[in-house]
Amino acid sequence: MKKGVLYLIPTVIASNTESKALPSDLVNLCNKLDYYLVENLRTARRCLSAMNISKPIPEITFHELSKNTADTDVAALMQPLFEGKSVGVMSEAGCPGIADPGARAVAYAHENDIQVQPWVGPSSIFLALMASGFSGQSFAFSGYLPIDKKERTQAIRNLEQTVFKTAQTQIFMETPYRNNQLVEDILRMCAPQLKLCIAKNINSEDEMIKTDTIQNWKNNKPELHKVPCIFLFGMN
Repeated sequence: MKKGVLYLIPTVIASNTESKALPSDLVNLCNKLDYYLVENLRTARRCLSAMNISKPIPEITFHELSKNTADTDVAALMQPLFEGKSVGVMSEAGCPGIADPGARAVAYAHENDIQVQPWVGPSSIFLALMASGFSGQSFAFSGYLPIDKKERTQAIRNLEQTVFKTAQTQIFMETPYRNNQLVEDILRMCAPQLKLCIAKNINSEDEMIKTDTIQNWKNNKPELHKVPCIFLFGMN
């Protein structure tokens, strides 16, 4: 039997932006899918509903695929593909597989000769990089910085040193309720001439993407508590 296709379905990163951020053909694809692996069940249902797909949501099967899903369970979740049924993978926000547990499904698909088809959608990481003015030729994404104070301090210093030594853009993020503390640490520790880009609420009406020196940020600290943000160190 011919295997199904693993489709990587993007979701929005800001509320009510489906028509702006998602390709129109995505609706046609989602109308054909009966089975999804999703990071967040509520988010996935809400996104499909907002896309106005014709298939009734209650007729769709959703299974959670998160960082806590056991390795032994991934194979079971992928079983419909071996029965000829295509499967959609949806992140909680943005593109599956980028800083997202959907990568586990993709890795399994490649190991088992299953076709993987990514669809275009918003990624806060890449949108922030595009708008930062920093190098897009050489960059690294470090994900969340350590919570431990000593390890966090060292991580920030390492990112700063990498920029000065190699001019490689450094991208990272923080849990939204710790954003303000992260900015305080950066402004306290980093060289005045280092450039920091803060991208908050990307794609939202109150989006802000601004690049400036550490020295200038000290005089104009933004309020970022509980606001989704991407942070970048770089040179331009």
